[in-house]
Amino acid sequence: MTINLSELADFGWKSFFTSQLETSDFDTFQPVRVTAVHRNALEITGLHAETTIPPFFAEDEEDRATVGDWLLIEPDTLRIDRILDRKSLFKRRAAGTGRHMQLIAANIDTLFIVTSCNQDFNVARLERYLALAQDAGVTPVIVLTKADLTDTPEDFERDAARLMPALCVETVDARDPASADRLTAWCGRGETIALVGSSGVGKSTLVNTLIGAQSIVTAGIREDDAKGRHTTTGRMLHRLPSGGWLLDTPGMRELQLTDVHAGIDDVFSDVAKLAQQCRFRDCGHDGEPGCAVEKAVAEGALDPDRVRRWKKLLAEDAHNSASLSERRARDKQFGKLVKRMMKDKKMKRGD
Repeated sequence: MTINLSELADFGWKSFFTSQLETSDFDTFQPVRVTAVHRNALEITGLHAETTIPPFFAEDEEDRATVGDWLLIEPDTLRIDRILDRKSLFKRRAAGTGRHMQLIAANIDTLFIVTSCNQDFNVARLERYLALAQDAGVTPVIVLTKADLTDTPEDFERDAARLMPALCVETVDARDPASADRLTAWCGRGETIALVGSSGVGKSTLVNTLIGAQSIVTAGIREDDAKGRHTTTGRMLHRLPSGGWLLDTPGMRELQLTDVHAGIDDVFSDVAKLAQQCRFRDCGHDGEPGCAVEKAVAEGALDPDRVRRWKKLLAEDAHNSASLSERRARDKQFGKLVKRMMKDKKMKRGD
């Protein structure tokens, strides 16, 4: 079986993945893409395969397959040979007090950050999503829904656009195909788009509108606080009529950032640039002499709330990243111990 690269482009294949193939791979393996991940199975699709296969096991969470991944499999046995390097990866620390990392999606081109024109609109939450996108090298687009709930949707558009230079903001009616059409510029052949946002902002409705089918269950929001009910329970890639692929994600009650320091600096580039001008390299921007950040705040050139959010995200990212690094080091040492014990056991048995 010969790999047909031009036809694979329909599934999101790009030259980035071609560069990872060896000459022998073209006749030996079949590239397939992961469209959904279950506890005991992966759903895959490709030119000659649309089925489920056993998951790819790895001790390190980041080495396991996630939605959007490209795999090389043996055509006859469907055995996974390897996961190709990712063009982009979204991950977070799993909710709760554990130190596990959770993969969200791989090989995403554009991130639709969906929020509504009501109490759900939260600058701090949007900055978190933007930091994820920037760190992954993915194009972010703020998508505002439910503009009918306010008399001044332009206020929400203005506040969203201020979050980053040149940030694209689109206001759509998630129920109206004509209105949602303004998002198709990012949904062309082989392009992969992910939707993120809290529950109740209309993500599932928007997915249904974009794919042209009512395949995703939707629910309303609570009237008292405008918070939504969770209707999406898993991540899955959907094929779009425009030729792209759309990933819906469950509403995330807790989005813990991990290993996204560069993304945070991109989102808060104005604060980060000032921080480089501080007298001390390790300035905590909390009363130290010669602090350029505090000076800008005192002069009214910088929003103190924005500085607080920046410091909070950096502290959270540093804590979570350190926790995961410690766990990986501990797991690595444990793995070496097990291998050494198995080797000693074989030597005693004379194997």
